[in-house]
Amino acid sequence: MKIYRAGVVGTGFVGQVHVETIRRLNNVEVVALADTFNAKDSAEKLNVPNYFSDYKEMIKRMELDSIHICTPNNTHFEIAMYAMEHGIHVICEKPMCTTIEEAEQLVDKAKEKKLVNGVNFHNRFYPMNNHLKNAIKDGELGDIFSITGNYTQDWLLFETDYSWRLNSKESGSTRAVADIGSHWMDLAEYVTGQKIVAVNADFSTIHPTRKKPKGVVLAFSKDKFDEDNYQDVKIDTEDNANVLFKFSNGAKGSAFFSQVIAGKSVDINLQIGGYKKSAEWHSMNCNSLIIGNRDSYNEFIEKGIATVHPETKPLIAYPFGHAEGFPDAFKQSFKSIYADIDNPDGTYEHATFEDGLHEMILCQKIFESNQKQGWLEIPE
Repeated sequence: MKIYRAGVVGTGFVGQVHVETIRRLNNVEVVALADTFNAKDSAEKLNVPNYFSDYKEMIKRMELDSIHICTPNNTHFEIAMYAMEHGIHVICEKPMCTTIEEAEQLVDKAKEKKLVNGVNFHNRFYPMNNHLKNAIKDGELGDIFSITGNYTQDWLLFETDYSWRLNSKESGSTRAVADIGSHWMDLAEYVTGQKIVAVNADFSTIHPTRKKPKGVVLAFSKDKFDEDNYQDVKIDTEDNANVLFKFSNGAKGSAFFSQVIAGKSVDINLQIGGYKKSAEWHSMNCNSLIIGNRDSYNEFIEKGIATVHPETKPLIAYPFGHAEGFPDAFKQSFKSIYADIDNPDGTYEHATFEDGLHEMILCQKIFESNQKQGWLEIPE
């Protein structure tokens, strides 16, 4: 078995998750990390043998097979392009970058260099979402006419909550939509097989001005500071997004994306209506699925080798009754990407740069729809 040499850029919350998850794959070694802020401390904490303040130096010296990009959105393009120019496969956190033009260039570069690429839309890899995808494909729900749901969080509820994601120069034109809404949209399209073809959006921002700590604050931090250690900053991204959707096979739907709903640490809900049955998946109960029936009892399906679709079984790593959650979905996402590197002729479930480009187009059109306050079609 080939052991791949991976480097991780960015050591905040999600970068640390990448390091921990990569190590569970058995055929990938985290040989180095890079971070402009705390590379040495992070390397010691995560027991990574090499660290760099400059990702270019890491690429130059470490003979990497792959790179995981876990940095602010506005840095993804530069890092990914540099890595691919040096023949390195790229796994990138979402959103893939900040503009459609950047995303198109990344897609083209990956094709030119014949490199495997992935965007970590890990919600595809909860077993029950994959089971639902296969059940819909087999016609168990009938034709799908309704696709609705939400993705809500609360970590930016207070005026003193701050992150680089609040700043459009770092996050891009949308924030809640790109950061969490992209996950929901990718999942909805993946599970149903229908593409979003039109959007109608309305945004709101509950804190037009926030108090930014003068020091460095990591994502999901609940640190509090003295009044003198804050500065007022204007916010130019949305806290809430209400979006209506039209889908390619005729379904219609809606979703609510928010990072300011108290008590919702991570709350993802996908509800699908078909002419035979309905289905609902909820991240808070990610190992189960509810199938709704009109003339009989509703079905509660729990993850297990004996209960899921045959094509879903490879995503199950633990026996019935043993929960698989957030880090397990990451593991399965990365497992798919590295299997693609190992055997490019196979068929895989992970999101690629082309999927990332599609999500960038959706985010941009949703942003424009909010400005217009009306429907916009999604170009093919």
